[in-house]
Amino acid sequence: MRINKNFDDLGESYLFVDIKKRVQKFMDENPGREVIRLGIGDIVLPIDKFVTKEMARACKEQSRQKTVTGYGDERGSTSLRQHISGWYALQNTNINPDEVFISDGAKSDLGNILEVFEQGITVAIPDPVYPAYVDSNIISGNKIVYMNATEENGFLPMPSDDLKSVDIVYLCSPNNPTGAVYTREDLKQWVDFAIENDIVILFDAAYSHFIRDKKLPKSIYEIDNAKKCAVEVCSFSKMAGFTGLRCGWTVVPFDISNKKLNNLWSRRQQTKFNGASSIIQRGAVAVMSKQGQDVIKENIDYYMRNAEIIRDTLTHLGVEFFGGENAPYIWVRCPEGMTSWGYFDFLLSKCGIVVTPGVGFGKNGEGWIRISAFALREKVLAAMYEICNT
Repeated sequence: MRINKNFDDLGESYLFVDIKKRVQKFMDENPGREVIRLGIGDIVLPIDKFVTKEMARACKEQSRQKTVTGYGDERGSTSLRQHISGWYALQNTNINPDEVFISDGAKSDLGNILEVFEQGITVAIPDPVYPAYVDSNIISGNKIVYMNATEENGFLPMPSDDLKSVDIVYLCSPNNPTGAVYTREDLKQWVDFAIENDIVILFDAAYSHFIRDKKLPKSIYEIDNAKKCAVEVCSFSKMAGFTGLRCGWTVVPFDISNKKLNNLWSRRQQTKFNGASSIIQRGAVAVMSKQGQDVIKENIDYYMRNAEIIRDTLTHLGVEFFGGENAPYIWVRCPEGMTSWGYFDFLLSKCGIVVTPGVGFGKNGEGWIRISAFALREKVLAAMYEICNT
């Protein structure tokens, strides 16, 4: 059997699978011990009834002859794409609905879109960053150039001469795991650099709805000429609680290579994707409506209040950290002399708290951990109490 040998270059398992195994081992060895999960960024609050009622209505329509639906447009429902276009208009950005493609989540698109590029291209990826970027490119056989994201540059790498020959640059803002956010001036430098050097920017905006500072851009398309070089990927998972429902979108502008990339992605979707669930898309339409944007804000505010509590606790303790102001993640320095996995094990064994070791996001993450604000308030308060008293 001839297999893709690039898989041999992956780690034995995915980061969050490793965490799950360690936590399960701890629970097996400590039956009855409460575990507070502040590691994986999964939602805990229910989806608003305004949204679920619309999905229930769509589900019932499938049981009636007059309203049952079959295959949909591989780009996604016209209504949803129009609503997303309308959301971009609120950001003073002009996105044609036919530049929008609906998918089953940002994670899928960030990996699948590599199929429209040649194998063996060179991609630039921040370190630390969401590990799926790295794994997807390893599987595709691409060469990876790592961009150092460190305390010195605020965990936001900028263009440099050694990146002029890359084909794709991955940018994530707000960043997972550090919570750092690019300014308009920062992104203008990236857009100008990409256009000058014929580079495509893959811009992950999955956490854009968590941005509180109105001066910070929620979309790269708020930057002049970004439609000439940037593909933007976004998600309903965190902003609307769709982690288990699976829905996201990708914008592939007509302006990139005179519509060629848009046409290639459309052709790829026609071949390999029959569209996201029509029922889930109806829920997504509700989310993107004026009322939907108002109701999802309540859950977003809840998670960001959690982040504030975590930040206040760490400030009180004199612990160095980043993030948590415009993103639901707090990037925390480990105690002196302790590794990321060492601090993970310490917090789990002493406090019963699950975090994410920073080194799992790249070598520059060593010596840091990520704390997620996606938890019930009482769990966050209990965790901060344990940390204060350990």
